[in-house]
Amino acid sequence: MIIGVPKEIKQSENRVACTPAGVHELIQDGNTVYVQKTAGIGSGFSDSSYEEAGAKMLDTIEDVYAIAEMIIKVKEPIEKEYNLIKEDQLVFTYFHFASHRPLTEAMVKSKSICLAYETVEVNRTLPLLIPMSEVAGRMSIQEGAKYLEKPMGGMGILLGGVPGVPPAKVLILGGGIVGYQAAKMAAGLGANVTILDINLNRLRDLADIMPANVTTVYSNDYNIKRLVKNHDLIIGAVLIPGAKAPSLITRDMLKTMRPGTVLVDVAVDQGGCIETCKPTTHDDPVFIIDDIVHYCVANMPGAVPYTSTIALTNATLPYARKLAKLGWKEACNQDTGLLKGLNIVNGKIVYEAVAKAFDMEYTPLAEV
Repeated sequence: MIIGVPKEIKQSENRVACTPAGVHELIQDGNTVYVQKTAGIGSGFSDSSYEEAGAKMLDTIEDVYAIAEMIIKVKEPIEKEYNLIKEDQLVFTYFHFASHRPLTEAMVKSKSICLAYETVEVNRTLPLLIPMSEVAGRMSIQEGAKYLEKPMGGMGILLGGVPGVPPAKVLILGGGIVGYQAAKMAAGLGANVTILDINLNRLRDLADIMPANVTTVYSNDYNIKRLVKNHDLIIGAVLIPGAKAPSLITRDMLKTMRPGTVLVDVAVDQGGCIETCKPTTHDDPVFIIDDIVHYCVANMPGAVPYTSTIALTNATLPYARKLAKLGWKEACNQDTGLLKGLNIVNGKIVYEAVAKAFDMEYTPLAEV
């Protein structure tokens, strides 16, 4: 198969979809890989390292899209890329369709094959979302601790405290991969951590493995309203695969929080679980509403691109190799987990949660 790796052009996005090592594996399989020049620079991978791996380098993003049968990316295509995507072209990337109608409509119009990392599912886990969720979960505490500092707009509290001064209180909405990694980081720094989730079995598991400074609480509206009043850092870590995240923290709740409280919404690329959150960038990451600091960067792992690119390639490469070897139809027929990654096929929305998000027509996969 002819595979293209374009440079990510979303603002402040420094990751690249495939490392030179990954490109080497794809070429060893008999594929031809075209990489856009400077695509890997932001992640620390030079053009020469791709050439040594066997890639053919192209000057422009237009050249990559024009020649490739399969495009491998990191982030969803942005408006400049919509018209570059061709009918029957396989695009393998994070899409997060349910939070962005224009993208959904553009991909329907393109009649391409949209296979989303975030909905590939194996044994009720999301293997291509896990590595970036691990990075984002850990970063949420790192960034939250920074913005709790007074010069950054926070209340001026040290996350772990010092002898004689209590540590900060961290509230985490969601006990999945992001929530677990965030809790590990916050607890390790000495904060008092509370994890909310609606899955009692998950709460039991977390209670067994977490240290004594982590408390688990069943998530409901009453408990959320009660806990946001006295926590210093609040992490939104809620995910419904392929669908928009629910708004668990409303605008009204902000008035009950202490001034300088910091909100980090890791779910913002799926619409966010905090009503007042809107996507921001690494160049301008925060805004303040009702004296509450909001950090809502939609591509948090893009700030640590070397780590993120290697972690992402480790997870996606086996699937990319299978798609290239068998073609998307046969690969998805043989792998039910990969089949669930199909969101849009030749102009048809085949992932029900995406269709429901915008009240658009849904076509069962069996019909395509």
